[in-house]
Amino acid sequence: MRPPRAELHLHLEGTLEPELAFELAERNRVALPFADVDALRAAYEFTDLQSFLDLYYANMSVLRTAEDFADLTRAYLRRAAAAGVRHAEIMVDPQAHLLRGIPLQELLDGVGPVLAASERDFGVSTLLIAAFLRDRPAAEAYSVLESLLAAGAPLAAVGLDSTEVGFSAAPFAPVFAKAAAAGLRRTAHAGEEGPASNVTEVLDALGAERVDHGIRAMEDPAVVDRLARDRVPLTVCPLSNVRLNAVPSLAAHPLPAMMAAGLHVSVHSDDPAYFGGYVDDVDDALVAELGLGRAERAALAAASFTGSFLPADRVDAYLREVADWAASEPAEA
Repeated sequence: MRPPRAELHLHLEGTLEPELAFELAERNRVALPFADVDALRAAYEFTDLQSFLDLYYANMSVLRTAEDFADLTRAYLRRAAAAGVRHAEIMVDPQAHLLRGIPLQELLDGVGPVLAASERDFGVSTLLIAAFLRDRPAAEAYSVLESLLAAGAPLAAVGLDSTEVGFSAAPFAPVFAKAAAAGLRRTAHAGEEGPASNVTEVLDALGAERVDHGIRAMEDPAVVDRLARDRVPLTVCPLSNVRLNAVPSLAAHPLPAMMAAGLHVSVHSDDPAYFGGYVDDVDDALVAELGLGRAERAALAAASFTGSFLPADRVDAYLREVADWAASEPAEA
């Protein structure tokens, strides 16, 4: 039995399993450059973040209509519920679809209604995050945010993702300021492939309240001290880090050191269809490879809720579920 948890670092487009990709390709008469599902799955081997992104964006060609986005969202929520996820804060990449000529409303009409009914249909509460592409112009992100706000998109937060190396987060400060003024929460990817200074940058330049990844913060004691002091949530994705060669192996992952340093860290799946695991798979791998015990797993689960953008009363309710799980079986289980 696994602990109840929140999924805070999850890209909806990264949940596109090969089987669904082929189903949508057939529906939309899109030709994928793979003979079959097995051939596509075999392509899910990456040397770095960019090699992953190349396939990630190519596979999006099958996502055309609101029905496609709704099917993708339902498939993730069904799998997440089975993994013990009780709350999910789901990132979507509006620019990646707009650049393909897909109207913004198709994305919103597909994802929005499914998320609105997610707790009723799947037992998973949800929030929606619009993540902007770090390797695209900040002015483009600003325009997309304006369109999302004008459309009344059911957003809870904004984020910043995509290629980190070579692209500063600072130009996106006006985007994040506008989001904050609109009452949206803020998170940003940093410190996965880029240095610890990137973590500081998103905190200072963007006012990020949460950092996605942040593993390379461990290279700078001053950054570690700041993160620990300010209790900045870090959403770490161990299987993703290994598959993208950000760390050489799970055994070498800095997660135990991050926990020992008092950082507010939780674990997530990132792009589970591509990286070999949903959050239950992540949990299993951490137990098997790092020897995490029940107390440590409960601490990571609790941190996923306290690092969420939920109101305090919902957080407290979910924390009681974690406490019940921690007390439900012997400590060695």
